Amino acid sequence: MRKVALAARSTGPKAKPRFTDNKAGYAFIAPWLIGLVIFTIGPMLYSLYLAFTKYNLLQPPKWIGLDNFTQMLGDERLWNSLRVTLIYVGVGVPLQLAIALAIAVLLDRGMRGLALYRSIFYLPSLLGGSVAIAILWAQVFGKNGIVNGFLSIFGIDGPGWISDPNTALGTLIVLHVWTFGSPMVIFLAGLRQIPEQYYEAAQMDGAGKVRRFFSITFPLLTPIIFFNLVLQVIFAFQSFTQAYIVSGGSGGPSDSTMFFTLYLYQQAFTQLHMGYASAMAWVLLVIIAALTALNFWLSRFWVFYDD
Repeated sequence: MRKVALAARSTGPKAKPRFTDNKAGYAFIAPWLIGLVIFTIGPMLYSLYLAFTKYNLLQPPKWIGLDNFTQMLGDERLWNSLRVTLIYVGVGVPLQLAIALAIAVLLDRGMRGLALYRSIFYLPSLLGGSVAIAILWAQVFGKNGIVNGFLSIFGIDGPGWISDPNTALGTLIVLHVWTFGSPMVIFLAGLRQIPEQYYEAAQMDGAGKVRRFFSITFPLLTPIIFFNLVLQVIFAFQSFTQAYIVSGGSGGPSDSTMFFTLYLYQQAFTQLHMGYASAMAWVLLVIIAALTALNFWLSRFWVFYDD
């Protein structure tokens, strides 16, 4: 009887698989998908086509192959803009992360009004890329600005920090470092995830604060440091507003603040070299992708995962 029942059950009508109806979900995300295709993927693919053309907005694009890319090899202003951008990223990002980590460690001690301090320190990250802050920065570091006003108290006649090619880029790096709030909040969240018993055990073994930081805090925080490093490098390469406003769109004295993005803007909207600017944009994408891949490869040597 049992075999007959099993045979009948196996030969009976099979239950239809239950498929989840995703129509409502697709309907909700349809506006985002449409915007992604129309405003992101579509323009990107068209800019890739324009990178191989000569186009000035007034006439139809003319296919010229790799001429835009070969022209870059002899463009001294482009190479200078790339050098300025690399200095900005190479100096500004490590300083920003170091200060963000230091402030996060101080705030992690459980002081009163932590939420207030965290909000105050985070505020520059919200305002740092705005036009208003860039204009304010130009006033602060101007010849008659706040910085020189402070130096005059000690009898020091400060230079025009923005108009001096030796210091103009430094002012933008300081502005970038000032916006440490975003990585600081992420560091603070990572510090809260480190088990307290690690510190208690190290303290019982006689480890001081510095030893505990470099033996416990830093190794366990390396995934967060790596995450912030990748994000901030990408964001720094895309910096534009600060250089444009502070230098008035000219790139500063002797092109000292001519970021790659600013030079791209000049080629596209000042000289109407849309094809050349599109090629520059894709070169910038390749540079960012290459540096991101390099960071991921190097992470295996210094990032510690507690698994």
